[in-house]
Amino acid sequence: MRHRIKPLDAVLETARKHSLERSLGPVQLMLLGVGAIIGTGIFVLTAAAAQKAGPGMIWSFVIAGGVCALAALCYSELASMVPVSGSAYTYTYAVVGELLAWTVGWALILEYAVAASAVSVGWSGYFMGLIESWTGLSLPQQLTAGPAWSFSGVDFSHGVVNLPAIVVALSVTGLLVVGTKESAMFNAVLVVVKVTALTLFIALTLPAGDSAHFQPFAPNGWFGPEGTSGLGIVGAAASIFFAYVGFDAVSTAAEETRNPQRNVPIGLIGSLAICTVFYLLVTIGAIGTIGAQPTALGVQPGSAEFARECAALAARGETPLVCSDEALAHVLRAINESWAGDLVGIAANIALPSVILMMLYGQTRIFFVMARDGLLPERLARVHPKWKTPHVVTILTGFFVAIAAALLPVGKLADISNSGTLFAFFMVSIAVLVLRRRDPDRHRPFRVPMVWIIAPLAAVGCVALFVNLPFEAMLVLPIWGVIGLVAYALFGYRNSHVGRGLTEVHELDRDAPDQPVPPIFSQPQTTEE
Repeated sequence: MRHRIKPLDAVLETARKHSLERSLGPVQLMLLGVGAIIGTGIFVLTAAAAQKAGPGMIWSFVIAGGVCALAALCYSELASMVPVSGSAYTYTYAVVGELLAWTVGWALILEYAVAASAVSVGWSGYFMGLIESWTGLSLPQQLTAGPAWSFSGVDFSHGVVNLPAIVVALSVTGLLVVGTKESAMFNAVLVVVKVTALTLFIALTLPAGDSAHFQPFAPNGWFGPEGTSGLGIVGAAASIFFAYVGFDAVSTAAEETRNPQRNVPIGLIGSLAICTVFYLLVTIGAIGTIGAQPTALGVQPGSAEFARECAALAARGETPLVCSDEALAHVLRAINESWAGDLVGIAANIALPSVILMMLYGQTRIFFVMARDGLLPERLARVHPKWKTPHVVTILTGFFVAIAAALLPVGKLADISNSGTLFAFFMVSIAVLVLRRRDPDRHRPFRVPMVWIIAPLAAVGCVALFVNLPFEAMLVLPIWGVIGLVAYALFGYRNSHVGRGLTEVHELDRDAPDQPVPPIFSQPQTTEE
């Protein structure tokens, strides 16, 4: 097979013709990062992390944030060099070559779609909790959770279908198909809503804390009981990594940043540090008020055994943190602050659909770019004549997201999404080193400091978190990868534009679908020569 590399000079020439004004400073970048990062993970995954690690999930947030910071620096160097659509897929294509770029793009498709499913399930929990709090009514469990299934010797069982998750997934898909843009002001309001909700939670829970709730601190240890996978403090960190995804909003803003060598790392590390502090304070508040002990040692969240234990506790009038589908709102209601719990529930109901939209957009954009490169059927990149959106791939994605949200618990979806994310970040870390060796003199608006230390640590950190995911989540990535390689062999290899000697770059064509406006800021205007 010929070594196929997407011409980096052609990619950069496209970016140069569509260059953006450098107007963002470090404070703006930090606000952008905070708005993009804070979301589903902290609102939804706190309960699953508690089942895996108990109070030790405090360390899980630190570990996940540290690995994410290392990967973010590598991401930023390539984003500043190759400031076009396609994310890690385009970076890999321009540095390592087509085959690995295909695997990264294929993994990103899995990441974004499954992540959107996870957020849909998380929204469902908060929505039903709010309805029950206000009306006292609730749907039967058969309509708010997926069906029974078994994998790797573990039974996962809840109900029949998660109806609210289907509704929100398809609704957001419909909005994306007709080209609804999120305004900068709307996104700014959402950031304020999320941060205010977490601040309220911290203010009410920290004073009510009890140090006795922190013992035992690590009931499942660092790596879980022997014979289990995905448990313990490190296992929880692998799941909690989902809470930090979104930092690439800062990385891809490198082209719009004044003095990127200084301001990009400030924006990245600053936003990650702010979010980590928020996450730690929220976690400490939740643990201190009602505790965070697992229902039993070695039991996976979302499993049939876990569901039975939570049902038995509920029959006795007990609902611990680990059994809640709306963790933060549940904590506030448990300490007789129902009004605040409802406000946090409202904040989650308002903010999470926006997160679903951005994840769906990210997935369809990767699909779109790969189709324009000839690696997928180009009819998937067909843009609707009226709405100017890639409606075919958006509808297909939306149905996939709705099906996954209907059938799987949020923790499992987050773990599966993380497997694709960690692989993509690992490849970005390697690509930085390859390009430093292959093309050391090329201009880099941002350079990773101590790259021969930072990039290997990022790669090792991604691998370490990946191998501490539950076994079934790890297995999804190679199975998905094999399916992708078959698709590449049957179609992509023969139809690739690069393989056919075509060097045009489509990422910023005029007929490309519009991108939703990034949080906080209005869409920058492009300048053409």
